Amino acid sequence: MTRVLRPAAQVIAFAQRLVPEPRRAVKQALRELRAERGDTRALEGALAGYYRLRVGRSRIIFAYAADGAIEAVFMEERSLVYEVFEAEFIKRLKS
Repeated sequence: MTRVLRPAAQVIAFAQRLVPEPRRAVKQALRELRAERGDTRALEGALAGYYRLRVGRSRIIFAYAADGAIEAVFMEERSLVYEVFEAEFIKRLKS
């Protein structure tokens, strides 16, 4: 089954800043994610309900929408992704 993928503007912008080889890896990983393949893992704690996709040194945070689509909501280097996304997530909840 192939799902619809809806990448956020931040994910697209981050991928466009990458050099060619990592950019190709991101595109390939997102294609595989649509077919529900890839190195994914459910997140825990405050980020429960979200998942991460590992692509080299980067991580893509995504969730499944009510209509079954995959929403890629955030992408960053592994060393920063969880802290930055959690801060943004909490900020959105408070507003």
